[in-house]
Amino acid sequence: MSKNQNRIFVARLLGLDVFDPIGDRIGRLRDVVVLDHGPQSEPQAVGIVVEVPGKRRVFVPMTRITSIDTSQIISTGLVNMRRFEQRGVELLVVGQIFDRKVRLKDGEDGTIEDVAIAEDKNGDWHVNQLFVRVGASRLRGLRRGHSKIVNWDELYHWDDDGHQGASQLVAAYEDVKPADFADALHDMPEKRRIEVASELQDERLADVLQELPDDDQVQILSSLDRERAADILEEMDPDDAADLLNELSEADKEELLELMEPEEAEDVRRLLEYEEDTAGSIMTPVPVILSPESTVAEALAHVRQEELSPALASMIFVCRPPLETPTGRYLGVVHIQQLLRTPPPDHLGNIVDADLEPINDQAPVSAAARELATYNLSALPVVNTAGRLVGAVTVDDVLDNLLPNDWRETDHTDATLGGARG
Repeated sequence: MSKNQNRIFVARLLGLDVFDPIGDRIGRLRDVVVLDHGPQSEPQAVGIVVEVPGKRRVFVPMTRITSIDTSQIISTGLVNMRRFEQRGVELLVVGQIFDRKVRLKDGEDGTIEDVAIAEDKNGDWHVNQLFVRVGASRLRGLRRGHSKIVNWDELYHWDDDGHQGASQLVAAYEDVKPADFADALHDMPEKRRIEVASELQDERLADVLQELPDDDQVQILSSLDRERAADILEEMDPDDAADLLNELSEADKEELLELMEPEEAEDVRRLLEYEEDTAGSIMTPVPVILSPESTVAEALAHVRQEELSPALASMIFVCRPPLETPTGRYLGVVHIQQLLRTPPPDHLGNIVDADLEPINDQAPVSAAARELATYNLSALPVVNTAGRLVGAVTVDDVLDNLLPNDWRETDHTDATLGGARG
């Protein structure tokens, strides 16, 4: 569909690549920005939110869009690379209009599932149609769950103050990585952020939550009932759960730990005992740990687990029983490359790398960073004074600790192509 055709639904644009005139990819469309003039006037679409390399979301005005269809978007190539910040009466179509409750002039109540934008003869873009799921009509019976397209002038009003669902938004972000979803969630108003979080499944919310800044994490967790908050903490990585609990009051922290499953809470409690900025305080207490009698085939099966991060999947930690941290005596590691080069029936004890020195759990984070950099590792074993493995420090653990607290929300490069947002 070209820019001059009648309409295009926003849901079909989500995730589309945005290119400059010579075909170089600028980024990916994540939302559409409209101006809210109230239900009596069609909202004007003033631009799109594009995720550019580096996970930054920037604003591209509609005046700089030369072509839109369901396969790609072409811009003039002039893009302000400053991070997008919502202003005044601006609304995000996906973030704030999808799932909004509406009343139509024919008396039907419904929920917005999609929005169509169209260009007028002056070259301005407006929301001209809504795809609405309606329930029972006040004037005549309709089967519940009926969906239909309505023109904007058929809208009586929409709900500005009540609870807004989030099923359509969650569906739109179903295949988006947790870090990218977290970035979108961070950009939403507080009320909307909480509504979206409440709609997510526990595992998905846990994955997204640990990618958010501390203030957002606390805000969302505090909005949940205590039982669900404890469930979310159980789904999080223990080190991330411990970091989040450290942001709460002592009373809230203890209450949530008591509500967690004892085994999950135990891992988190052990991390909370460490002084800040030590290897023990940032480590993951549940890496892949096997005995020297385990086979290569068993080890490969463990590192194939979907929930395992790439850093933790890069290394098997070999210890004497017990194999739960703190383990028996630490013996060494087996690297993923060695597993791939060794026959499946072989035992890990025959290929263990005993030369990699573990780091003490009381060592400073800076020491862990030096070891990872010196030996080009993705993970590092952490032991206590008794030589028992208590966890592993990964590259991402160290980076999270060394980067500024606001690294997720601060632009350290404000390169601008084509001038400021107007």
